[in-house]
Parts: sequence; C-alpha cells; structure tokens
Amino acid sequence: MPIPDITRRLSRQVISQDIDSLHGLQTITTYDTTRTDASATKLQQAYQAMLISQQVETEKLTLYRAAADAARLAEWEFHNAVLAMKEVVRGQYGTDSDQAQAVGLKKKSDRKRPTRKKSVAIAS
Repeated sequence: MPIPDITRRLSRQVISQDIDSLHGLQTITTYDTTRTDASATKLQQAYQAMLISQQVETEKLTLYRAAADAARLAEWEFHNAVLAMKEVVRGQYGTDSDQAQAVGLKKKSDRKRPTRKKSVAIAS
C-alpha cells in the first residue's frame, strides 16, 4: 500500500463519510479492540480535536480575510493620495518641471513626437 500524502487536505466527502462511520460505530455496543488507535475513546478524541481545529481555522481565516480587506483598502487610499499629489505637482510646477520628474511623471519635453512612417511602395 502506498504511503498516503498527508500534505494535502482531505475532501469534504471523505470527512463526511468518516463522520458517518463514527456515528455508525456508536450504535455498536459490543465494539472492543486491543488497538489503541482504533478504540472508541481515541476515535471520539480525534473527532473532537478535528472539530476544534476546524473551528480555529475558520476563526483565523475570518481574521485573515478582514486583515486582507483592510490592507487592500489602505493600499487604494495610498494610491489615490499619490495620484492626487501628482496632480497637484503637475498643476503647481507644470508638466515640464524637474519637480514633476521627481515624483515619477515624465517631462513633456522628454516625450517623443510621433513620426510619420514612410509607406513602402509595392513593386509590380
């Protein structure tokens, strides 16, 4: 039997089947085993640990999503403030100033004028 890859998550279907199996085991009153990893108490402890871990994961995922939303909004606020600052610099110092170039704008005089492309005559 190949070694299972425990780095990947189990599907919801597999976990649901395992929970159904545990509930089915609880109906068997004569279940007894010498294997400690398959005992009814060990199964119940593992089930409770899974539920607690899933709850903690959900709580942390919610906090992560809230933090990601806050960071995204802060990034947009910063970006909009920088755009406003560039407009002010352009309006105050002009589009061809060193100050405009200092904040990342391209000087008007540094822009290339469009050139006409010579059309190539088709030789017959």
